[in-house]
Amino acid sequence: MLLDTTHEHQQPLDLQRLYKWHGWLFPGDDSLLSRPLRIGTLRGEEPMQVVSGRLDRPTVHFEVPPRAGLEAQLDDFLAWFESSRSDASLDPFLRAGIAHFWFVTLHPFDDGNGRLTRAITDLALAQGEQQAIRFYAMSASILDDRAGYYRILEASQRGTLDITAWLQWFLATLLKSLEQALARIDRVLVKACFWQAHRSQALSAEQIKVLNRLLDGGEKGFENGISAAQYQAVAKVSKATATRHLSDLVEKRCLARLPGGGRSTRYQIQHSANAQG
Repeated sequence: MLLDTTHEHQQPLDLQRLYKWHGWLFPGDDSLLSRPLRIGTLRGEEPMQVVSGRLDRPTVHFEVPPRAGLEAQLDDFLAWFESSRSDASLDPFLRAGIAHFWFVTLHPFDDGNGRLTRAITDLALAQGEQQAIRFYAMSASILDDRAGYYRILEASQRGTLDITAWLQWFLATLLKSLEQALARIDRVLVKACFWQAHRSQALSAEQIKVLNRLLDGGEKGFENGISAAQYQAVAKVSKATATRHLSDLVEKRCLARLPGGGRSTRYQIQHSANAQG
């Protein structure tokens, strides 16, 4: 479904495309569910609430609109989504935020509405950028802040029709997604330059493993440098071998020794245009 939203972003979003996406979400047998899902068709007459949290103690965020009139409301949304593509006065990012809020409010299906909403958001962003290749996923950033997402949805569903606060949250989350994507691209470039500089040096498999871990960064990337004990644990070598490997990496200018001494000595990647020596 994600590929369809980006690679086929020029195709119109209509009810049949939504039904197709919904079918992709539930390709298996639903006989084990407490009640059969209506797949590839709109939800039934039963009241529906948007909830989160534990199954035995859910938090209710809002109740979706009644089933009566859903077809007309969905037609209005789809017509707006198509017509707004060519609206030069509407910022593409704001369009994506409005589309997200509108569709999740309608909640037109029995299940899978959250995933479909995020797919529509990605489709709107791809249409705004006019390209099929995207280096960030807004949906991932939304999932990273589920609590904040449901809080702002709940607050925006109650009261007036002013969704300014929602759009502010949406744009801030989009910015975070873009910043994370840029950081990932930077790490890829730094890693490629590092290995290009050290391409002719003889390194053991254990040394390469640790260097890649440091270059990849993230939560497991030893942001404050790696100690001999940590090297020993990651590389699965003896204490003596870890010390020898680290000294060799410093000599080859792959690593730099950070200030400090003794058992607390830590090492980090040495970034230098002349790292190969």
